[in-house]
Amino acid sequence: MNRNLTIYTTENKPSKNDKLAIVSFLHKHLEQYRDDEADIIKAVDYALQEGQSFGGKILTTEDNDQIIGVVVINKTGMKGYIPENILVYIAVHKEYRGRKIGKFLLTKAIELAEGDVALHVEPENPAKFLYEKVGFTNKYLEMRYKKGEK
Repeated sequence: MNRNLTIYTTENKPSKNDKLAIVSFLHKHLEQYRDDEADIIKAVDYALQEGQSFGGKILTTEDNDQIIGVVVINKTGMKGYIPENILVYIAVHKEYRGRKIGKFLLTKAIELAEGDVALHVEPENPAKFLYEKVGFTNKYLEMRYKKGEK
């Protein structure tokens, strides 16, 4: 497999077509854990500081010019009580799963992040085992209050 890594930041932004390919890839390959494309675009734009944000990083890996994995990390602007970064999305093309691409992307993203990294994962998501293997722990139970909903 001829795999390479591309790192997008505020200083190295993807072309419009590359950005659309990243969003489309995430929307397709996150499968049952996907968000709406509009929300994926918000996370990508946040990482690239397309608007007011703290920035972040987007990592892609390709095989023969085809995206096979993507990670999106957003900086939180906080430190200590809330980690400096949140891993928003990680996805691997379903035909490439089981080849340690997710682990490669995750460890590279952690290495490149300045400070600690948090993430949200559903308890039944099989990726939870990868996160634990890399060193993530579950210290808190997340609870959310959505205004206007009862």
